[in-house]
Amino acid sequence: MDGKKRWYIPDGWIPPSCKSGDSILEGHEAISILNCSATDAHIIMDIYFEDKQPVTGIEILVPAQRVKCIRTDHPEEIGGTDLGRLTQYAVRIVSDVSIVVQFGRMDVTQSNLSYVGTMAYSE
Repeated sequence: MDGKKRWYIPDGWIPPSCKSGDSILEGHEAISILNCSATDAHIIMDIYFEDKQPVTGIEILVPAQRVKCIRTDHPEEIGGTDLGRLTQYAVRIVSDVSIVVQFGRMDVTQSNLSYVGTMAYSE
């Protein structure tokens, strides 16, 4: 079976949006979850912060043989949780089937912008 059932993203920090003019680019972070199995993935996401209690038990469904991209600056995609920009956070993802998790950040605060994509840590 591909993937793992537990994943961790220790460095969440949503950059400023800085969307300007005709640009379609907006600073953001995203968590991509790939479910290659023939079974739906029932996922629980917990979000941890530096200076406040965690938000736990966020339920996410990734259908069988599908990918789901979750924008962390869209509260409706993470159980109504508004992380706010420029807030340090970390994520634990636990699935009932093996999945693969990737994390990405687009920072458009510079004219040449930057995009960072990295695999989450799995156990």
